Amino acid sequence: MTFDYTFILDTSIKLLVSMLLGAIIGAEREYKGRNIGFRTIILITLGSTFFTILSLIIGGTSDAARIASNIITGVGFLGAGAIFRDGMSVKGVTTASLIWISAAIGMACGIAQYEIAIMVTVSVMLILIGFTGVQRFIDQYNRELEYILTLPNENQLVIEFEQLIKNHRLRFERTGITKHENKITLQYEIKGAQAQHQAFILKIQNHPQVIYFKV
Repeated sequence: MTFDYTFILDTSIKLLVSMLLGAIIGAEREYKGRNIGFRTIILITLGSTFFTILSLIIGGTSDAARIASNIITGVGFLGAGAIFRDGMSVKGVTTASLIWISAAIGMACGIAQYEIAIMVTVSVMLILIGFTGVQRFIDQYNRELEYILTLPNENQLVIEFEQLIKNHRLRFERTGITKHENKITLQYEIKGAQAQHQAFILKIQNHPQVIYFKV
């Protein structure tokens, strides 16, 4: 049995670069305590690289394209599993996007397009780290929060509270209402500046009619 040392070296470089780029992205996720962390992202980039290499070994444009499309399909299932609902909010979308882009980086390494893979990795890190300040700035002026509060079951009181939201220059949408005996539980999605949210929360916390409150 003869070894093709050029092939082994080429494949090793592809796998190592893939692992390194996955580790860079995964480290940021791990540092922020996300569900999909360091090892998971590395495995995604490494697996995508491996399948891409296999598609090149198998040969044939149609076979290679089919394997590449299957990688995308498989990654889609992983991404879907990362998205979940928390009350009225949807979380995990950024993580799902990272799974998708990590697989693309792995595929680029698999065809030895290291420049593209590195440029995309740098772009991803810029978005995750460099744009955090931009996101905070946006949130200061347009942040959306879910509010849940329980009040005595009085229509006039509900009207007063919704007027209170408007008085704080906040925009709201009532997303749920539950009545139980002499109590009513309301769910709202409220948008507005961070400072206005804080003032409104303080007002609710000190309001004698509020039985239960969560944000």
